[in-house]
Amino acid sequence: MARYRLSEPAKADIASILRTSEERHGRQAGIRYRALLTAALRRVATEPDGVSTSNRDELLAGIRSFHIRHSRTETREAPVGDPVHVIFYRAVEPGLVEIVRVLHDRMESSRRVGQEIEEPKK
Repeated sequence: MARYRLSEPAKADIASILRTSEERHGRQAGIRYRALLTAALRRVATEPDGVSTSNRDELLAGIRSFHIRHSRTETREAPVGDPVHVIFYRAVEPGLVEIVRVLHDRMESSRRVGQEIEEPKK
């Protein structure tokens, strides 16, 4: 079974995203966005090299990204109109990905991805 784990920065990103979503758009919107994020995280774990993912070696070797809009049909909740977040992750070992960051798609990812990551031990 494919799994994912969240880095500390990713945990903080998600908490901030969900808090902001609920504050700006209401409780139901927050619930829908949480469901969408969860579906996207599961998809990344299941298909880390999937067709909707992108190699982001320019940020750090082994980093990939996935825009959560590609998971809009994978929840039981009403669809989120315009999802705006990107998951940055890396394969840690077979069947396990580490979610490094979850950032707004307009953020400068090169300033936020890579600095806090240690290279995997070989």
